[in-house]
Parts: sequence; C-alpha cells; structure tokens
Amino acid sequence: MHVTSSGGTREIIAPFTGEPLTELPVSSPDDVRTAYGKARAAGTGWAALPAVERARPFLLLHDAILDRRDEILDILQDETGKARKHAFEEVLDVAGCALYYARRAPGLLVPRRRAAIFPLATQVRELRQPKGVVALISPWNYPLSLGVTDAVPALLAGNALVHKPDTQTAQSTLWTIDLLAELGMPREIWQVVLGEPAEIGDALLDGADYVAFTGSTRGGRKIAEEAAKRLIGCSLELGGKNPMLVLDDADVDRAVQGAIRACFTNAGQLCLSVERLYAHESVFDVFAERFARQAGNLKLGAGHDWSVQMGSLTSQRQLDAVTAHVEDAVAKGAKLLTGGKPRPDLGPYFYEPTVLTGVTEDMRLCREETFGPVVAVSAFSSDGEAVELANDTAYGLNASVWTSDPSRGRALAARLRAGTVNVNEGYASAYASYDAPMGGMKASGLGRRHGAEGLLRYTEAQTVASQASWLGFEPPFDLSAETWADVLATTLKTMRRLRLK
Repeated sequence: MHVTSSGGTREIIAPFTGEPLTELPVSSPDDVRTAYGKARAAGTGWAALPAVERARPFLLLHDAILDRRDEILDILQDETGKARKHAFEEVLDVAGCALYYARRAPGLLVPRRRAAIFPLATQVRELRQPKGVVALISPWNYPLSLGVTDAVPALLAGNALVHKPDTQTAQSTLWTIDLLAELGMPREIWQVVLGEPAEIGDALLDGADYVAFTGSTRGGRKIAEEAAKRLIGCSLELGGKNPMLVLDDADVDRAVQGAIRACFTNAGQLCLSVERLYAHESVFDVFAERFARQAGNLKLGAGHDWSVQMGSLTSQRQLDAVTAHVEDAVAKGAKLLTGGKPRPDLGPYFYEPTVLTGVTEDMRLCREETFGPVVAVSAFSSDGEAVELANDTAYGLNASVWTSDPSRGRALAARLRAGTVNVNEGYASAYASYDAPMGGMKASGLGRRHGAEGLLRYTEAQTVASQASWLGFEPPFDLSAETWADVLATTLKTMRRLRLK
C-alpha cells in the first residue's frame, strides 16, 4: 500500500453489502508535506527525461490494463457499487486516453519556432516547461476516468504528482500505480495521500504548483479562491444539470435507448449524466411512456454479473440526497412515472431508476444537481423554446440532442451553452474523442481535459528569443535616434509588403 501515512486508518464500506471492504491508511498534514518532498525530489530526474522516454510506460498501459481488466473491474465494482459494464467504460477510458497522450505528448511538447521581429536577426522558440508538482484531487464516482486520465497528461508533461483520490475509491488508483510501476514508471513521481479535505486540504493546496480538481461546484470555488491567493493555475471540472433534447423528427425508440444510457449509467452518478429531459410535444407522450417503461424494467443488482444494467449508489450520503430530492418533488406535486424509492432488498444504497413529470421551480430537483438515477421529463413546442429551456441553468457541462437530421442537430448544438454537446448520443461520443477538449461552461468549471489543452495546461509556456550580435535595438553606426526611427519604420513597411511579418 503506497500511501504517505504516519498512522491511522479508515474503514471502507462495500456499497453492495454495507459491510467492511478494507482499511486504508490516512494522511496528516505533515504526511502531505512529506509527499511533496518526495515528489519534488523524484520530479527533477523525471522532467529531465526526453518526452518520448516518459511516454513508454503509458504506451504499455493500453494493452496491460485491457489484459488485466478482470482484476480492476472487481476492484472498481467493490469500491463504487457500479454495474460491471459501467466499470468497463472506465477501463476503456484509461486505455484510450493513455494511448492518445503517450503518442502525442512528444509532439505537443517539442520546442516550436515562432515568428520573430527581425526574421534574419532574431530567432524565437516557444518551450513548454512542466509546472513542477501538480496537486490532483479526484472524486469517488469515476476513480479511474477522473483520476488516472488526469494524472497521465500531467506526468507526460514532466510533472510529479501529489494525488488525493477519494478515500472510498482509492484502491483502483493504487492498483493502477502498481501496474505502471511494473511497466517502468518511477513510483516516486506519483504520490498518494488520503484524508478529508478539512484535515489535509490546506497542506495539499499550499504545496502545489498547479491544481487539477474534479468535484462539486462548491468545492471548485473554494479551490479557485485558494489558487488565486497563491497565483497558481487550476483546472476545475464541476457539476452539471445536463439537458437532453428530443426533437420532433427524432427516432423515438433510438432516443429512448439513448436516454436510458445517458440517465442511468453508474446509477446517474456521472457529471455528464442527463437529469433534464425535454421532448417535442408531438412525440412527448409516446417518448415518455416508452422511456418510463424501459427505465422501470432495468435489471438492478449487486455483484460482478455482466447482465446487470444498473448498480448501486456508492454511499448513504448519496442515497439520502437522491431520496430527499424525489420526496420534495412529489410532495410539491410532481408525478412519478416510474421508480421513486430505495431498494434495500438489493443492497443498502440501491435506488430505483426514477422518472418524473411536472417538476416546477419550487422543487429542489428542478435546478440542483441530483447525482442519482433520477430524471425530470418535460415537453417543448419549438427549437427556440428547447434551447431556452436547456440553457436555463447555472451549469453548462454537457448536453444531448436527438434528431434524424444531423445538420439540424449540429446547428442547434452550437446554440447550447455547454462545453460538450452530443448529437444522437448522450455523452460518450464527445467525451471519448480524446483529440477534442472536454470541460464546462458557467458554473461547470474552468479549463479543459483532453486534446492539446488537456496536456498543455500542466505546462508553463516559455519564450526564448536569441538576437544576432550584429543587430540590436539601439541605433548603430552613431545614427541619431530620429534617423534610426526612420530606418526602422521603412524596414517594417517593406517587410509587411514582402509578407515577412
């Protein structure tokens, strides 16, 4: 167990059973400072390696994690309670993202020639220097996808890490570090600390050169404030209240299948999950009926059976939050089409897939992120109204549009204030396209993972300009300042005509 800890443990509960799963060491503020010391010491040699050498373990990770998928799937299910097929999405994500960055990091980090003020006399290069030690804070709902896939580009950029995964789901992170160490990654460059934010959060932020955080909007605001005080950068992927729009020309059956996946993957504990579903009035009745029927027929269960369609919530806290949202909505007049109650017969934290209509502004479910298997369905009468409804939220992480006309879908997508919009898919087509940036607008965050930006955010841009000794910016040959100004002006205008600038 490679957690920086000087003593003390926390018992981890298995969501499927409510019984103890394991005990993990926890860290103190002094342990966090020790972890930073180890990371900085190891990071110097790591940053000095050519990027192509740093990439080698991560190239191997693609096949290795796929080959050993049964091991990590068991761990993921046992610590999160998710269905096996949803755990497998995390394995696919780590494999694909690691391969993308391992192949592209050397090219993204290569020094680049930039246009100079005097093309013949000045040479300018843009370098990318690592930040130093990155603090990575990842959540419990997708411990591989939202932890490992942020760690990989940070490490490939030449940084070391001090990583605080959620303690509930830290075993999957520790397993992946062990695997990467077997593949040749120096273990010391990826330090792990465990503990509650109130206990070790200050020490974690105090030692960081950059912070990457995935979690709640409330937590992200606090981190942004602390990062601003220290004048360090941060990237924040935060909450969402994501809409799905079913247009009047959509294939209803395909849209129903897409909505099932978009709303109930990982029991709705997904930042990209759809919680607001809008269907055109011409298809609303048939869509709502078929969607509620299929949601009510989903197979729920605990264990490692691939046939299970939805697993458990991860904690009592999540169960309480979901239950409170649904009970508040029903008490204020919302109508249940299916679901609406816990399922203790299956396990302590199970909750039925739940579909409601008639959700209004006075209900918590209307605007607050539920983060569970709960969705509100409503009708709209025009594309313009659909856009207004979708954008009427403080969040802007993900959205989905369903139509038989992809051009129409793309045009409407461009009007939505969300960092990713999927046409005829719920979330995966945008998220899994690693060459494109992914992140939130408005209260859904700052910065982007994936694409070039997902790696370059972990670097400092440095410009190195070398000036020829025979030409400077002071007047040569005893020319007066006025004459030299005339020469420079004429030269610059000539360069412009010759397209040299």
